[in-house]
Amino acid sequence: MFVDIAKIKIKAGDGGAGAVAFHREKYVAAGGPDGGDGGKGGDVVFVVDDNLATLADFRYKRKYAAKNGENGRGSRQYGKKAPDLEIKVPRGTVIREANSGAVMADMSKTDRFVAAKGGKGGWGNMHFATPTRQVPRFAKPGIPGEEWEVSLELKLLADVGLLGYPSVGKSSLISVVSQAKPKIGDYHFTTLVPNLGVVSMGEGSSFVIADIPGLIEGASEGIGLGHEFLRHVERCRLLVHIVDVSGHEGRNPIEDFEKINEELVKFNPELAKQPQIVAGNKIDMAEPEQIEEFKNYVESKGYEYFSICAPILEGTQELMNAVWNKLQTLPPIKEYEVEEIPVESLIKDDKGFKITVMDDNYYLVEASWFPKVLKGIDIEDYEALQYMQRVLEKSGVFDALREKGIQEGDIVSLYDIEFEYVP
Repeated sequence: MFVDIAKIKIKAGDGGAGAVAFHREKYVAAGGPDGGDGGKGGDVVFVVDDNLATLADFRYKRKYAAKNGENGRGSRQYGKKAPDLEIKVPRGTVIREANSGAVMADMSKTDRFVAAKGGKGGWGNMHFATPTRQVPRFAKPGIPGEEWEVSLELKLLADVGLLGYPSVGKSSLISVVSQAKPKIGDYHFTTLVPNLGVVSMGEGSSFVIADIPGLIEGASEGIGLGHEFLRHVERCRLLVHIVDVSGHEGRNPIEDFEKINEELVKFNPELAKQPQIVAGNKIDMAEPEQIEEFKNYVESKGYEYFSICAPILEGTQELMNAVWNKLQTLPPIKEYEVEEIPVESLIKDDKGFKITVMDDNYYLVEASWFPKVLKGIDIEDYEALQYMQRVLEKSGVFDALREKGIQEGDIVSLYDIEFEYVP
């Protein structure tokens, strides 16, 4: 079964907790704290597998979680780092944050993407010894691993997309100009999955062509099969619009041409702006007047036109030459830019947090959403600090700290970020 869209949940491993331990050795007085740090949790990494062609595996498994890091131990022993969890996807998969739709990665040129970072291990109590705190009886817990709900969307990597109503001859064309062997039949919706073929234009020169399953009027609203595959057209550099110029099924070629273009506009207005070459197929079944009328109409709209009969290769080489020449003038296959995920999507409905008073002047604040919202914060940067302050104030952390009796100069720890509280 061809599946080109899926939604899954991913969870990176939590960091291991730091250890509370004290050095005890015969004849060594006041050995001091020696609790080791916890190990880092495993990352969740998407990896391109060029042997995959669909997202079908994600129909049966929807949750992926990496392992947690090991806890620290005494004698300054660090916990073991957890292995990364790799998730294989086809090339061309676009990964989005499900709630906001923001693009996290485009797996067309990138082979690996760390989608959820594992949490750092917590500090053992050996880090908290000071001249005034010589016997620290606390350590830090590990930082939670990032957790996301992501949508995966496969957008085929093809230079050229074939468009047209069912049974206009798209599969026949791709079968004669490439090595692809799609199923061909004289009935609607023979093609149920996109087919890719490589068209050779001589030594070292080729392009990829995609046979997109047939569209019909209303496809953008979910009628027929075409709406499921329109997303694959979005990457194509050039569209080749195949029309049954004979009208032997009782349809008007000009109306067919216009209706398919209307569906492109409804689905994504940018698609209608894509360069397009028109091919009138099945000329062996058409009257010369029909061919001439359609040719004149298409050319009056500014499109380049070719008459073909795919099964007997009539006009197909001329069409492919025109496609190749046009591709030389066009930019490379579209890549999707990474987008910033809104803070509202990062926190969503989970604004909970926990405050632990570790010592007289040391406050530990924990929340599952901290790693995502506060990652990359540079406490030396004024704007970054202002952003962090707004988040903590808005989420109620500062109000809760004041209720706990925090004083000016006390230390606030947000996992791996520490700062002095200033009212």
